Amino acid sequence: MRIALSAETTIDLQKDLLSFYDINIVPYTIIMGEKSELDGIVKGEDIFAYTAKTGKLAKTSAVNQEQFKQHFAKILKNHDEIIHFSLSSDMSSSFNNATLAGKELGHVHVIDSRSLSTGIALLAIYARKLIDSGKDVDEIVELINKRVPYVQASFGLEAVNYLYKGGRCSAVAALGANLLQLRPQIIVKDGKMISGKKFRGPMIKWVKDYVDLTLSEFKNPDHDEVFITYSSAPDEVVDYVRKRLKNAGFKHIMNTTANGTVSCHCGPHTLGVLFINDGDHKIA
Repeated sequence: MRIALSAETTIDLQKDLLSFYDINIVPYTIIMGEKSELDGIVKGEDIFAYTAKTGKLAKTSAVNQEQFKQHFAKILKNHDEIIHFSLSSDMSSSFNNATLAGKELGHVHVIDSRSLSTGIALLAIYARKLIDSGKDVDEIVELINKRVPYVQASFGLEAVNYLYKGGRCSAVAALGANLLQLRPQIIVKDGKMISGKKFRGPMIKWVKDYVDLTLSEFKNPDHDEVFITYSSAPDEVVDYVRKRLKNAGFKHIMNTTANGTVSCHCGPHTLGVLFINDGDHKIA
């Protein structure tokens, strides 16, 4: 049985990793004023430059049902089944749109990741391992769904103005955070984004505090894979995080840059560490 993996560009993987894990991508749309472009063509730096110039926030448009139908139909020409990973259904209509398109075509299994960014990628990598082990599609889907609640996805923000402009925090909260130079932690819990701890200081300091807190709160990681995902970050910051994660026992540490959709909502100098927190997980 030929099983394909699929995801939206909100998976935040670059071409080399998409190729390595053989994941097919369907893009969101980024809207900047009168201009619309596909996520992946538009990068985070393009979005940040647009906001800096205009004072306006770029908008995103979820993949619609017809786009999913065309995407799945193309894959099914060479595969028997598709496992598709969607951005959390509490954050986007993409999951519902993918489900409707999949039901129309058949042979499409849509996973509600209840996560975002490389939290989705962790589940897709697990699926790739299960496919390579020879398991059938129904068992793979069942095993993936069992791990969904254990994905640890969180990140720290340098500033809250992008969340504020996007309607994700009040003007008072944004003003207070900016004046106090607070660096808020955002946690994905039960498929939604919630606020966590507040950090202070330059990026290297608050990132150290954020990583230490994350590793102390989520003490049962699967050490096989961990992502360092950021919209933008100095090399010294990323290098520090890599060393910290290596010392914590992680084996495969991957750096990725957030695609346009995620960057649009988090802004520059956002960094997250993402892993599955259910212990070392060998494929039988």
